[in-house]
Amino acid sequence: MIYTLTLNTAIDMNIFSDPIRPGVVNRTHHTEYCPNGKGVNVALVLNHFQQPAHILGIFGGFTGRYIVEELRTRKLSVTPAWVDEPTRINIFINDGEQEYKLVNPGSFINDECKQQIINELTNLTNAEYLVISGSLPQGIESNFYAEIMTLCQKKNIAVILDISHPALKQLLEFKPLLIKPNDEEVAAIFGLMVNSHEDARAALAELHALGAQNVLITLGARGMYFSNGTDSWFCRAPAIELVSSACAGDAALAAFLSVWLAGGEIKRALALAAATGADVAGSAGLGKLNNIDTLLLQIQVEKL
Repeated sequence: MIYTLTLNTAIDMNIFSDPIRPGVVNRTHHTEYCPNGKGVNVALVLNHFQQPAHILGIFGGFTGRYIVEELRTRKLSVTPAWVDEPTRINIFINDGEQEYKLVNPGSFINDECKQQIINELTNLTNAEYLVISGSLPQGIESNFYAEIMTLCQKKNIAVILDISHPALKQLLEFKPLLIKPNDEEVAAIFGLMVNSHEDARAALAELHALGAQNVLITLGARGMYFSNGTDSWFCRAPAIELVSSACAGDAALAAFLSVWLAGGEIKRALALAAATGADVAGSAGLGKLNNIDTLLLQIQVEKL
């Protein structure tokens, strides 16, 4: 069973308007609300590809209740840890000319809630994989990641990391099954550039040397690289008209996992990841995921 863990869940509010002007009332065309948090997104897309996933996460207040109820309405399994403060709302605005991203820090998480998470992980009996995604909320220090990784090692749960915290570099000592940084995170955390195939080979080799068993580097519209430590591949991204980049990386990871963890061909996993990420980037939130087959026709995957 695949579990996902989101320590900083959210509601995404996607707003569409005419070009925004300061000092005047800017009226919107329409607004869409989506339950969010990177691990939540991964579980939603895994579910779309008929791969069951169980959501673990922290939720609070009326916004947290909305997310849990919405996920359960969509027939996803959720085990919430609760706090009093409302779960954050992130705002994404597309005014026809620019995309604006307003991301809030999230609720303060107390020690009792952190212990809820540890207790839930300790009591898991059927977990093969744990996908840890997203940012740390207020009140949780980076050593909490190491505490979770240590627990997963004891329980023989393979960990997949999609986090942008500087602690990612130290966490590679735990030899995670897969990490999924984007090019900006590779530069910020590891000081490595990914501007060419040569750069990518060097970066992938360094990440493996630090402990990552497998590495998926996403580059947005430029595509993605994958390496299993022996071989590496590059997948080009299809051309789309960007609506919102929110959730696209999460969707790409989930699509990749839906094939790769089932033992499928790596080229197929990468192509599906690129098509799914592009489909989401061309819509609001996770969209309808109904243009993937068309996008797959544009995608090329090459072994480096």
